[in-house]
Amino acid sequence: MKHLFKKIIPFIFIIVLIASCKSYNNNQTINNGNDSGLVKNDTVSISSDDSDYEIIIIEPGFNAWLVSTARPRGFHSQQWLESRNALMVQTWNQRNLQPMTFDPSLYELRIDYDIYTDYGYDINYKLYNYFLYFQLKYNQRLSPFVPRI
Repeated sequence: MKHLFKKIIPFIFIIVLIASCKSYNNNQTINNGNDSGLVKNDTVSISSDDSDYEIIIIEPGFNAWLVSTARPRGFHSQQWLESRNALMVQTWNQRNLQPMTFDPSLYELRIDYDIYTDYGYDINYKLYNYFLYFQLKYNQRLSPFVPRI
């Protein structure tokens, strides 16, 4: 039980962080011409058979975007996704510590992502795609790479 609790804590932070992100209806919002994707309680949940970790993303429009726009599973390797996630988590956490410089409503909580932990492919895939969606929707840059599909 203690081992399971220790593994779940980092993702509780991610869940709260993602749940607390505000949605803004401005010109930088991603819209693929499908307004049905902008559902108020859009929730994506995934758990990995390879590990005891789970990620829950609550962001209006993300589920529709993930299904219709994101690259398919298997397009990137797990190692590639992990390296990108590590970069973007580091930037996210730096911005979280600078609320006077970066919008604190976007970076409310720190993400506890351990680069030495194997979270499995599905969790890294969802986290990477959430970061991609976040960058495009809120016109942010979390890495030196241009966010694109």
